[in-house]
Amino acid sequence: VQLQASGGGLVQAGGSLRVSCAASGLSFSRYAMGWFRQAPGKERDFVAAIAWGDSTTYYADSVKGRFTISRDNAANAVYLQMISLRPEDTAVYYCAASRTSAAIRTNRVDYWGKGTQVTVSS
Repeated sequence: VQLQASGGGLVQAGGSLRVSCAASGLSFSRYAMGWFRQAPGKERDFVAAIAWGDSTTYYADSVKGRFTISRDNAANAVYLQMISLRPEDTAVYYCAASRTSAAIRTNRVDYWGKGTQVTVSS
């Protein structure tokens, strides 16, 4: 299984960015997908998840209303659209896959991708 994240970069506060994750080696449409992030010196935290069936979405309180997770099963890809970015959103963002969205939300991840750096300048 490979999860390849991309799309990170440097953006000013208030700006927008979309990160993507391309998946291979798994039955993508049958996996819940998610995003986590890890800031320097901090633990890796849950950001968002999307279910595999009805694509129900879940968000950490810190990103609700600013981040949107979506998936394209035909492309085996999951996306995280981020708007109104803040300096505290600066982190390495990781893509994750699990059998259920509940597993992702409780950090029981089956597969991790390599991260992509997002830096928000003030």
